[in-house]
Amino acid sequence: MPFEIPADLDPALAPLAFLIGDWAGVGLGQYPTIEDFRFGQEVGFSYVPGKSFLDYESRSWLIDENGQKVRPLAREHGYWRPQPDRTLEVVLTHPTGIVEVWHGTLDDAKIELTTDAVARTATAKDYCAGHRLYGLVKGDLYWTFDMAAMGKELQNHLAAQLKRVRA
Repeated sequence: MPFEIPADLDPALAPLAFLIGDWAGVGLGQYPTIEDFRFGQEVGFSYVPGKSFLDYESRSWLIDENGQKVRPLAREHGYWRPQPDRTLEVVLTHPTGIVEVWHGTLDDAKIELTTDAVARTATAKDYCAGHRLYGLVKGDLYWTFDMAAMGKELQNHLAAQLKRVRA
């Protein structure tokens, strides 16, 4: 699906413009404390004219072997804030009682993020650090998430391939 940089996009967002729109696809989840699983995901990146951040929302659900939705999984909402030195600040919130501050770098269509801070409510799961990679490859958005949680070291938890469904 073709993409054009919106005329009213704040110039500070130009390095992230390739993300704007809606994406959907499937991925794989794993971690030592759970059984491996397949998931479906929808991700949206939008902007407010004149503001230098992207609004981000993601929702996912467990899927069966036929790709049918079984039950909801994770949701997250946040803001992606590019900086003049091509670094990136991201703030994410989760309805499970977790708030994350991420710092990272932007290199063309590749983004690498690492948690700088993780705050949890008293009832949130034991999660203490994360690392994410995002990359645009032949028009698809690939991403992976490594997690340190439940007393385990940082290791892969999620990976997905998303296709643009709306620019």
